[in-house]
Amino acid sequence: MSHNTFGHLFRVTTWGESHGPALGCVVDGCPPGLRFTSAEIQAWMDKRKPGKSRFVTQRREEDFVKVLSGVMMDEDGETMISTGTPISMLIENTDQRSKDYGEIARQYRPGHADYTYDLKYGIRDYRGGGRSSARETAARVAAGAIARKVVPGLNVRAALIQIGKHKINRANWDWDQVDQNPFFCPDPEMVPVWEEYLDGIRKSGSSIGAVVEVIAEGVPAGLGAPIYGKLDQDITGLLMSINAVKGVEIGDGFASAELSGEENADQMRMGNDGKRIFLSNHAGGILGGISTGEPVIARFAIKPTSSILTERQSIDADGHNVDLRTKGRHDPCVGIRGVPVGEAMVACAIADHYLRDRAQTGQSHPGRVF
Repeated sequence: MSHNTFGHLFRVTTWGESHGPALGCVVDGCPPGLRFTSAEIQAWMDKRKPGKSRFVTQRREEDFVKVLSGVMMDEDGETMISTGTPISMLIENTDQRSKDYGEIARQYRPGHADYTYDLKYGIRDYRGGGRSSARETAARVAAGAIARKVVPGLNVRAALIQIGKHKINRANWDWDQVDQNPFFCPDPEMVPVWEEYLDGIRKSGSSIGAVVEVIAEGVPAGLGAPIYGKLDQDITGLLMSINAVKGVEIGDGFASAELSGEENADQMRMGNDGKRIFLSNHAGGILGGISTGEPVIARFAIKPTSSILTERQSIDADGHNVDLRTKGRHDPCVGIRGVPVGEAMVACAIADHYLRDRAQTGQSHPGRVF
C-alpha cells in the first residue's frame, strides 16, 4: 500500500496498524535548530488518547511518544534540538484485543473500509481495521506537535461545534472552556446537553456524527500558491484524509452560496497604525489560495462511527449474506477525538507551506507587512 506520506518540504510518513506492536511517523524536512521537549509533544497526544471519558472508546493506551532520531539533547537533559535530519517517533500499542474481531475476519462491516480494502488489495487487516483505523491518527498528532514549532507565532486551536443535530451557540464561544469538558466544547451551556444525548447514544450501542472547527491564528500572509498549490486546497485535502471525515469547508464554506456579493466580499481599510485590515473574514483567511494574514478557519464533518452493536446486513468474502454486530471498544462519537487530529493536520499544512514560501520568495518581503 503506497500513499503513506504527505507534504512537500515538511513531509510526514506514518506507519503501523491498530493492532500491531507499535505505530509512528517520520517527519522529514524539519528545519534544524527547533527546540522542544517530550512533555510538549505528550500534551498534544494526551488530548487525543483513548479512555479519557465515558464518551470515547475505553481502549487504554498511554500513547507515550519515543523520539528515536533527528534530535540532539540540550545541556538541560530535557530539551531536544532538531538536527535537520528525519525525526522518527514511535508509539507502542499496549491494549489491543484482536480476539474481539475474530468473528468478522471474513465479514465486511457496513460503513467500514473492509470491503474496499479487500477488493483493492486482496487482503485486509481485520483486527480493528489496520491502517484504516483511527488509531493511525495518533502518529499525525505527534507530527503536528513538531509542525507547530516550524512557524513562529502560529497558534492552531480546534473545538467541537456540533454533535448530531445539537449545535453550539456561537455567542457563547469561550476558548477557556474547551479543555474543561470531555467534548472540547467552547459553549458551556451545550456540555450538559451533549452529556445526556451521548449517554443515550452510548447505552443503545449506536453512534453519532459531529462537526469540528479549526482556527489557525498567526498565519503569515502570503502562504500558498495559485492554481495547484493553494493553501486551502492542501488543508482540505489533509483534513479529508482523516478517518471518517465526509466533508470539509473553509471560511463560510457552503453557507457562501446563500450570500450576495456584497455580503460575501471581505472589505478592507487602512488601520490607524498604517496596516491593512479586513472588516470581515468570510473567506476564512485565504484568497486565491494564498493566506491573507487573517485567521485561517476550517470545518470538517465526521460521520457516525461505523462499529455499532446494532445488527446490520452485509456479506462475507465468500459472497454469502450475513447479519453482524461489531464487538470491541469503539467511540460513540469519533468526532470528539477528531479535534486534536484536525489541529495537527492544519498545523502540518501550514508548516509545509511556510517552508515552501520561504524557499521560493525568501523569509519575508515588503508585501508581507500586515
